[in-house]
Amino acid sequence: MTDFFRALGRGDVTSVGAMLHTLDDPARRALGDELTAHVRRRDELWWGGTATALAVAAVGTLSTATKTAALLGRRSVMLADADPEPVVAAARQRGVPWVADLAYRLAERLPRSRAWDGWHFIAELLLAEKVPPPTGDGFVVGWAQSMWWQRSPDEQRQTPLVDRLRADPFLDVLLPRLFEVDGAGVDLGFSGGGRAVPSTLAALATEGRLDRAMLVDGVLGRLLRGDRPGALRPFLALHEELRPGPDEVAARASGYLRLLADGPGPVAVVAQRALRDAGGQVEFESLLDTSRVVVGRPEKALVRAQLSWLDRLARQNPERAVDIAEVLASGAEHPAADLRDRATALAQRYGHQPVATVTVKVAGDELPPPVSTALAAPPITDVDELVEEVFGLLTPRWPAATLERVLDGLVRLTTTERDRVGAALLPVLRRGQVGSWDHMWSQFNVTVQLNGVLLAAAAPPEATSRRDQWSSILSQLLSRPLRPFHGRSAVDPPHQSALTLIYSARLAEIGQRLDGRDDPGLLAAPTCATGALDPTALYERLAALGDRPVWRWDLTQALLRLPVGVDEALASRAAALGTPAGDDLAGWLRGDALPATVQQVVTIGRRERRHTYDYGYDQLPVRRTLVTTAPPEGAADPLGLFTVRAQPIGRGPGDSSNLWPALLPGHRGLVAAHLLPEFARAAQQDLQDGATILPVLAECAGAGGPALDLALAYGLCARHEVDRVAALDALLMLAASGDLDPPGVGGQLGALAADGQVTLSRVVTPLRDAIAAGARLSVWRLLAAALPPMLAAPTPPRGTPDLLALGAETARATGVPIEVPGLADVVARGGTSRLATEARRLATALAA
Repeated sequence: MTDFFRALGRGDVTSVGAMLHTLDDPARRALGDELTAHVRRRDELWWGGTATALAVAAVGTLSTATKTAALLGRRSVMLADADPEPVVAAARQRGVPWVADLAYRLAERLPRSRAWDGWHFIAELLLAEKVPPPTGDGFVVGWAQSMWWQRSPDEQRQTPLVDRLRADPFLDVLLPRLFEVDGAGVDLGFSGGGRAVPSTLAALATEGRLDRAMLVDGVLGRLLRGDRPGALRPFLALHEELRPGPDEVAARASGYLRLLADGPGPVAVVAQRALRDAGGQVEFESLLDTSRVVVGRPEKALVRAQLSWLDRLARQNPERAVDIAEVLASGAEHPAADLRDRATALAQRYGHQPVATVTVKVAGDELPPPVSTALAAPPITDVDELVEEVFGLLTPRWPAATLERVLDGLVRLTTTERDRVGAALLPVLRRGQVGSWDHMWSQFNVTVQLNGVLLAAAAPPEATSRRDQWSSILSQLLSRPLRPFHGRSAVDPPHQSALTLIYSARLAEIGQRLDGRDDPGLLAAPTCATGALDPTALYERLAALGDRPVWRWDLTQALLRLPVGVDEALASRAAALGTPAGDDLAGWLRGDALPATVQQVVTIGRRERRHTYDYGYDQLPVRRTLVTTAPPEGAADPLGLFTVRAQPIGRGPGDSSNLWPALLPGHRGLVAAHLLPEFARAAQQDLQDGATILPVLAECAGAGGPALDLALAYGLCARHEVDRVAALDALLMLAASGDLDPPGVGGQLGALAADGQVTLSRVVTPLRDAIAAGARLSVWRLLAAALPPMLAAPTPPRGTPDLLALGAETARATGVPIEVPGLADVVARGGTSRLATEARRLATALAA
């Protein structure tokens, strides 16, 4: 059957069909077995004509729908452009009774992420068999995508969407499911700016082709279940197109009230408008109960509209004015000062009498004492525990503490129980495909080198293929010893980051150590959860080594983890060991340690635009503020540890950033300078998890300087909540330990906001949470430093009034007067804008 498989590879559908026509049933079954094996062996994709030929061969040789679906459902088979007509013809010619079953099974295999891949092929099989469509999520999503993705390349001949949907045989079955499948709304937004499908559905309801009540109920149910904002947007557009009348809204009032109270902001606005337009048909008590929740929501426009609505209801229903006043009074606790004032004034207008309260003004922060830094977990002494910890490393971001425990456990257990380690570890690495995509030229790559060490521990022959690479790494770094820092010729810092160099060298060294016997473990194993190493513990490890060799990069990392400071007594004991390693420790403890760096704040621009089409260029921020560092005069930096350059935005991909704090746990500001591009990306480029390392950085020691201040400022303005929460935790930890510089953080935040580098409105929630946690004075000092550059800007950034209001609150709460340059000028200009109103409020608080 060589000719058959050649025709199959060419996509010659006619020849494949003709050859099948000459076969009897036993020959077809035998060819089906060969076909399955052939597809499994072939590395190339099946698409277009080859996919059509394969489908014809499958239905012409295989015996069941299950086998055929398994073959055509493989990832290598792309049915998106396959022609179903010859496949149906081949099935008819053979008398196959299971074409509909095949279509259903292929539909079950449709992935949500690629539902369009094969949907039209499956749909044509269903239509040919005249059977109802399946209602699984994948097929429904594919149907949604088919509304805008048509097979015809000629846009002039494409049928208008309203005509296609009117005649769509799947419409009545699949449309109700469209409201039930999570995320399906995203696929409705690709056509007509996201409004083509909603307007078409509304038009079909108007002409009677669709049941209007079903559409209204479907939209309301979808909004009540919730979804991502992009997935809800088309359903909000459909609601707008349908414009439910007062009777329709009143019949579904309970659902609309739930949306008003608990729905996302845009959804709540739609519910509020619908309920308000319904007039008096909504039950009054239910509306008041919902309003108590709404006046406390954070969306200011929503709350402002609700207050106006309640004001109108009180005027229209004077007999219920007292009840409405009680609801209005609940808005007196709203975080926004202008809304508080509005709610209080309306409540008093309609008869609410506020209860007199006694306020106690408390100055300063009220934070719990800082928690002592946790000790590092004990060394791994069991093979099963080692394998469990290795499994935790098979993630994109390794926990530094886990990595250090695993490396220490590997050199301990592999050199004593190699066979047990290999038997237990190898299946885990194979399941995780560890090392499958490594390239031998990727020498200075931390991931590649870690994979090599893990594989060498699990399968000793693997070490043979990696040994030359490890030797090359170590030989290239022979000319870059860490010390001495002074009295040596200047060396240009390397192009790779210091973290990449040191970890690659350490891993190469560890890979060579796995051939040893009874290794006592790493000198650099941390004694503290931050990665810090107790000097006495290092001395004791060196003393216990005796005449055993000391590994160079292990000792280098150990020294970098020591706390900053001089300890003459321990230095004398280390020198008494009479070993080179003991002398290195003694010199470090006597002050010959990492020198203090010089920090400088700089503003950089984007990289140059590439000559070819550069899609990513326009998405890059125009400016970014970073910190560069340089060694002091006369100090060499062979590894680039304390040299941080300002790369243009869009260059210099980040390395394993989560490992930086454990590399230099006593140099908080230097680590922050290295990580600033990633913190900035969390605020400027919507990077998620870009600032989650901030609490770990706060636990470290050492002066922070401008780099740490900028790191916190970027973290507070991060796009994702997880990063803002991490910045808040770091701010509170630093404030509790006395290491926070509120004016420094505020000054950097104000400069970033005034320059348009960050979205200022994001900072309000974490700062308010910091106040609630007890950091009143710290937040007030931060705000007093942040406001001047924003007030001095030609146009104060959006969000400035919120910070002015927050400043007034904290100034009153602490009773600490701090001058805010530029505030008096804003007050003197007068006006009724919110900026002027909040500036006057802060000025009044300071004057009091």
